[in-house]
Amino acid sequence: MTQFSASRISVLNDKSYYLLFTDNIPHLTILFDCPGTESEQAGKTSSCQGCPNQKICASGATKAPDPAIAEIGVKLSTVKHKILVLSGKGGVGKSTFSAHLAHALASDSTKEVALLDVDICGPSIPRIMGLEGEQVHQSGSGWSPVYVDDNLAVMSIGFLLSSPDDAVIWRGPKKNGMIKQFLRDVDWGELDYLIVDTPPGTSDEHLSIVQYLSSTHVDGAVIITTPQEVSLQDVRKEIRFCQKVKLPIIGVVENMSGFVCPTCKNTSQIFPPTTGGAAQMCADLDLPLLGKVPLDPRIARSCDEGKSFLSEVPDSPAAKVYLSIVQSECLQEYKHSTNTHKYTSLSDVCFATMRITSCRFCYIPYKGS
Repeated sequence: MTQFSASRISVLNDKSYYLLFTDNIPHLTILFDCPGTESEQAGKTSSCQGCPNQKICASGATKAPDPAIAEIGVKLSTVKHKILVLSGKGGVGKSTFSAHLAHALASDSTKEVALLDVDICGPSIPRIMGLEGEQVHQSGSGWSPVYVDDNLAVMSIGFLLSSPDDAVIWRGPKKNGMIKQFLRDVDWGELDYLIVDTPPGTSDEHLSIVQYLSSTHVDGAVIITTPQEVSLQDVRKEIRFCQKVKLPIIGVVENMSGFVCPTCKNTSQIFPPTTGGAAQMCADLDLPLLGKVPLDPRIARSCDEGKSFLSEVPDSPAAKVYLSIVQSECLQEYKHSTNTHKYTSLSDVCFATMRITSCRFCYIPYKGS
């Protein structure tokens, strides 16, 4: 059966340039005023003439829901709390925070915690968690995650690579397919917390994780930033993304927030907050500031060695901030919330899903009302 998919790659002089795939063979096509695959006019307007997907759009097949969404909803029904860790900027410490948040939550032996790494092209969680070289095993109930402790499970594409130096050179559809497998096919079991570590930006992985979790209750997102404006600028985009897809924001964490001298205990601003840092941004956007984690070289060392910084240096200023974030009122409010809010579909916001292929992973901007 012939498979179709499409992805808009640019707009110039009111022309939409799409990269269309027929059986995975790309063709560059120019479409004028595409109504969107979920629009009532999909496949019926003059601008649809000549599009290889016209008949499929006109048939209404593109409006069919992705069955994987319901399957993932059932699979994750035994997970009480789901927290995404996001940032528009790379290198701000998302994976470091995700790992230590998981360690802090798992320090309560009565809680079952899992950490999912959806940074497909840059999986650093296996190294940070001390699991490099581990392999994923298949069982009758799905993929078995790798365990750090009896109550702390981890899943990452890093476990599927033959070497940590192997590059994952994938386009969006393959990355999104991997995320769907992680959510649907991993045998998570009953969990108290699922922490999802994401790559920087607001692209394929973020759209996929939001869509696939749309049938479940997600507590919200923790946004990570550093004090300088060059980071805050991209983080504001991530906040706007969360608002557009109606993903609740638990709060903001400022990483690398000054350096506390271990001798004199004075704080030096290595990255000066020229525009007020995360505190000013949170005040402007009416968001909770969960905490400001100071720089500590021992954090980097513990990550390289695959050890928990919280247990290695429990009395350090940074470790105390991590624990205060876990115990903060904002995080506790979301953890104990009985809110059953679910996202609206992405088509209600600003995206439509190309649901005309077996992979169902390509997105184009929604241009309906």
